[in-house]
Amino acid sequence: MSSTDLGMPTTAPDGVGFLRGSEPFPAAAHRALADTQLRRNLGHATRTIRAKRAGVVAEVPDWEELRRAGEAIKADTMARLPELLEQLEASVTARGGVVHWARDATEANAIVAGLVRDTGADEVVKVKSIATQEIGLNEALAEQGITATETDLAELIVQLSDDRPSHFLVPAIHRNRSEIRDIFLRAMPGVDPDLTDDPRRLAMAARAHLRRKFLSARVAISGANFAAADTGTISVVESEGNGRMCLTLPDTLITVMGVEKVVPRWSDMEVFLQLLPRSSTGERMNPYTSTWSGVTPGDGPQTFHLVLLDNGRSNVLASEDGRSALHCIRCSACLNVCPVYERTGGHAYGSVYPGPIGAVLSPQLTGISGPDDPNASLPYASSLCGACFDACPVRIDIPNLLVQQRAASIAAHRTPTAQDLAMRTVAAAMVSPGRFRAAERVLGLGRFAGRSGRIRFLPYPGSQWTSARDAPAPPAETFRQWWKRTRS
Repeated sequence: MSSTDLGMPTTAPDGVGFLRGSEPFPAAAHRALADTQLRRNLGHATRTIRAKRAGVVAEVPDWEELRRAGEAIKADTMARLPELLEQLEASVTARGGVVHWARDATEANAIVAGLVRDTGADEVVKVKSIATQEIGLNEALAEQGITATETDLAELIVQLSDDRPSHFLVPAIHRNRSEIRDIFLRAMPGVDPDLTDDPRRLAMAARAHLRRKFLSARVAISGANFAAADTGTISVVESEGNGRMCLTLPDTLITVMGVEKVVPRWSDMEVFLQLLPRSSTGERMNPYTSTWSGVTPGDGPQTFHLVLLDNGRSNVLASEDGRSALHCIRCSACLNVCPVYERTGGHAYGSVYPGPIGAVLSPQLTGISGPDDPNASLPYASSLCGACFDACPVRIDIPNLLVQQRAASIAAHRTPTAQDLAMRTVAAAMVSPGRFRAAERVLGLGRFAGRSGRIRFLPYPGSQWTSARDAPAPPAETFRQWWKRTRS
C-alpha cells in the first residue's frame, strides 16, 4: 500500500497549529526540570493514575488477550484503510450525514469555518478533541470571527489561561487547584470573587459558566474516539457529561476525525471500550459513552458533518514499520508510566502529541527537515526502558519505533557531528589491542576525577558528554595491568 491510495498528498503538512515545536526537546526539558512546582504536579498526578490503572487492569483475567485483539483489529484497519474509509463515508451518508475529506490542516479549517458560517453562527461549543488542536482549529475560527468555547473542564482551564494542553487525558495536568482558582478569577466572566480552590467550588463555577454556552449554542464541534465503517456510528467517550451536552443540544454537529480512528465493525468497539477506560482513567467503563449514526429526525442535531482528516497520516501509513503508530487510541497510558514525561511534562515535546507516542508520531506526521529541526530531537526523548510498550493497550512497540527513528536520523546526517567524530575516534582506538593500550596511557582519565571520585568534566569534545552526566573514575590499575601483575 502507498500513501497515494488514500488520494492524499505525500508531502508533510506545514505544521499549522501546535504540531511543530519551536525549540529542541533538550532545551525545553532543561527548563521544565527547573520548575519544581511542575514536577510536583506531574509526579502526583501520574502516580495516582498509574495506581488506579494497575488496580482495574489486574481485575481482568484476559487483559493480554484483549490487548492482542486490539492490536489485531488496528493492524487489519491499517491494511484496508482506503476501503474502510469509503465504507464509512457511504454508511454516514446513508444515515443523513455529510462527509468531507481534508488533506491537511488548512483544508480542514476552511471546511469547518465554512460550515459554521453557513449556519449564521459566530460561536461554537467544543468537545475535547486532539485532532482540532493538531490543526489549530480554534485559532483559525477566531480569524473568521467565530468564538470556540472548550467545554471539557481541563480544556477550559487551558483555554482561559492561554496555555497549551500537556497530556491526552488531563490537558491541565501541570496545574494545581490554587493555580486553577487564580485562572478562573482572572479569566472567567461572572465568577464569584470569593471562589476558593475547593474542587467542588471550582467545578460548580465552571458548570455555571458552561451551562449558558450550552443552552445558546447552535453549532458544536467534536472529535471522535472511534467510527464503525459498517454502520457509520461515531463514538465519543468522556468523563464529565459536557461532551454529551454538546452532542445533543445544538442543531448542527461537526466532527473532525483523523482517518486512523475508523474500525471495521460496530462489534469491534466491544474490545476498545474495555481497553480505553482502564488504560486512561483507571476506570472499568467510561462514565459517558456517546454514539450516533448520521441524523435522527426530532432527536439531537439535525445536521451532521464528518470531516476526515489526513494531515500527514498517509505518510505514516506508507511506512511499513512506522504505521503501527497510527494504532494509538490516545489513552495516555504511555505518558503516565514514562519517567521522562513525568519529569518534563508535555510542553517540552513541542507538540499536541506528547510523551513516548508523541516522540514517535510527531516526526512522522510533520517530517524532519534537518538536524536543527525541533522534531529531530524527539526520538531521543526516551530512556528506552520499555514501560510504554508494557502499558500500551494495543501493544505499539514504541521503543523499537524510537530506535528506528534514531537510526534514520543518524543515516540522514549530511555533516558529521562532534558525537560522530568522538565515536569514530573510539572505534579507531579499539580496533586492536595495541591501540587500546596506547589510548589508556594517553588518556589517563583518573586525573579528571574530583574529590567525590567521579569525573564531572572533560575537555572538549568530552565536555559534550559530561555536560549532562558524570562517571566514576577508572581504577588506578587497569585490568591488563592487574592481569600481567598477578598472572605473569
